[in-house]
Amino acid sequence: MKIIAVDDEKLVLEDLVEQLVSLPYVSKVKGFTKPAEALKYIEENNIDAAFVDINMRGMDGLALATEINRISPTAAVIFLTGYSEYAVDAFKLRASGYLLKPASIEDIEAELANLRLSVAKDRGCRLRVQTFGNFEVFSGDRPVHFKRAKSKELFAYLIDRRGAGATMAEIAAILWECKNYDRSLLNQIHTFISDLIAALRAEGADDVIIKGRNNVAVNPEMIDCDYYRFLRGEVAAVNSFTGEYMKNYSWAEFTVGYLTKVSGRGRNKV
Repeated sequence: MKIIAVDDEKLVLEDLVEQLVSLPYVSKVKGFTKPAEALKYIEENNIDAAFVDINMRGMDGLALATEINRISPTAAVIFLTGYSEYAVDAFKLRASGYLLKPASIEDIEAELANLRLSVAKDRGCRLRVQTFGNFEVFSGDRPVHFKRAKSKELFAYLIDRRGAGATMAEIAAILWECKNYDRSLLNQIHTFISDLIAALRAEGADDVIIKGRNNVAVNPEMIDCDYYRFLRGEVAAVNSFTGEYMKNYSWAEFTVGYLTKVSGRGRNKV
């Protein structure tokens, strides 16, 4: 997660930044004593959350939160203050949390684990993809129907590549390990790509697929995926990984190893 912290008390700010940096799923933290500098940073950088003090000189935290909501609607705002009387005003601004100083690391973790704003929903994602356990694709609460199993597996592979393009030869090597790559196999791949696009088009989500002359990819920004949430460091997604990833596909074992290492799930295994 990418987080900023804003507090005009330098020592308090340094302590908060130190706590945030210590969390394994937080990739970057920037601290600011001046709200104007924080806003300039947000205009130029994407953030997932902002910890904001309320009583500050110049622009107060409530006004700052209003500007953060305007500039970065998907960013969660968590107020960290020594005053309880601002809670009602804070939540009118769609605050994700309200902590009283001094906040413990446990309090901070609890807020980050229960962020109310969903980045994917704010981006208008139409597809929800489940990769932990078996691979499944949903449109709303309904499973997406794929005409052919290979079309679904192809989509799984593209999800695993996270937006990187896959050439026809690479797809052939993944979906048919023992077959020679020839014209017949190429035609089959084009058929599965067409089936995949048709299945997504039926859900109004065919623009998720990016098709080039000799490659195909997905647009990760248009997909709500537990794997992508994990990589962004979202606590709920990290905790939901129990060691299984696309277990219906053998080629996914490479990613399983990475996820296990990052999450620490394998530390206690013999």
